[in-house]
Amino acid sequence: MIDQNRLSLIALHFIPGLGDYTIRQLVSYCGSAEKVFKTPKGKLLKIPGIGPVTAESIITGKPYKKAEKELQLAEKHSVEITFYTDKKYPSRLKHIPDAPSMLYVKGNFDFENGKTVGIVGTRKATSYGKEQVENLVKGLVPHGALIISGLAYGIDIQAHKQALKNNLPTVGVMGSGMDIIYPAAHKETAIQILEHGGLVTENPFGTQPDAHNFPARNRIIAGLSDALVVVEAAEKGGALITAEIANGYNKDVFAFPGNVKETFSAGCNNLIKANKAHLITAVKDLEYIMNWQSAKPVTDKKKVTSLSLDGYSDEEKLVLSFLLDKSPMAIDELSWKTNLPISQLASVLLSLEFSGLIKSLPGKLYALVC
Repeated sequence: MIDQNRLSLIALHFIPGLGDYTIRQLVSYCGSAEKVFKTPKGKLLKIPGIGPVTAESIITGKPYKKAEKELQLAEKHSVEITFYTDKKYPSRLKHIPDAPSMLYVKGNFDFENGKTVGIVGTRKATSYGKEQVENLVKGLVPHGALIISGLAYGIDIQAHKQALKNNLPTVGVMGSGMDIIYPAAHKETAIQILEHGGLVTENPFGTQPDAHNFPARNRIIAGLSDALVVVEAAEKGGALITAEIANGYNKDVFAFPGNVKETFSAGCNNLIKANKAHLITAVKDLEYIMNWQSAKPVTDKKKVTSLSLDGYSDEEKLVLSFLLDKSPMAIDELSWKTNLPISQLASVLLSLEFSGLIKSLPGKLYALVC
């Protein structure tokens, strides 16, 4: 039996002009995706971002036919469709405002892997770039890291291949529909990835790998990554867009330096020069910044619970309650669990640091003070 609400969620994605944010708004205002389609046109028009054309598209119910076909295709291709309201939806994306409201997922991997590393770079990788990827991935084996990239030529496919070679899970984020592997030359690798990782896209079946899909794809790579590593990049290109997005998401960005005379070193060198990326020459640099070598600090919960929190704000108490349960904790995870925007949370964390209750650690981690 078809779940009508899930069908309705898919149908919303086939309404022209509806973006991820607006879809979330509609569901929030109406109570569920199913109720969106039962809401009178007059009430729909009162919802911010909904105009007459969009409202008319909703009340006709025509998107349901496309949604039903999409479900059939998903079943045919063994693809799981997950929504932002699902427990299986990746927690790393939940706190990002422009994250996809629906994902197509295929393969055998865990979004909640303890450590995730995105690796991106030029499509025209040099032997130097390929060597850095090989050494980096090999160094990440003890961490069991999930390697994330975009299945593209050059650095991307090298990252996937090295992950497969070293038995690390890897995820390819696609700028096309799940039924269209792009580039076609990487179909064999994509099949191998499905056995030791997975493929992810936000695009419906049949979506061609058009240019405008790739910047959108890049935000998923950035959002899923705890650390994003740029290996080789020219002054302009997709890798730099991904790095810019990752910085906006408060992620740790790393870049391998290169020869100042080489075209595909310019992007990385500029990221480092502008303090938009940590300089990395080996995996130990990433381990240090991300605090992946350090053992978790031992926290004396009794000391914290015995303190009087009367003078602290509700937000500060909320943050402390989560750090009592798990310490240290990354700022993005704290943001998701407390439902506080990163900007507001950063202010709360700074206040608690001044109070001597918590301390910041490398990798944007926060822990209770022993």
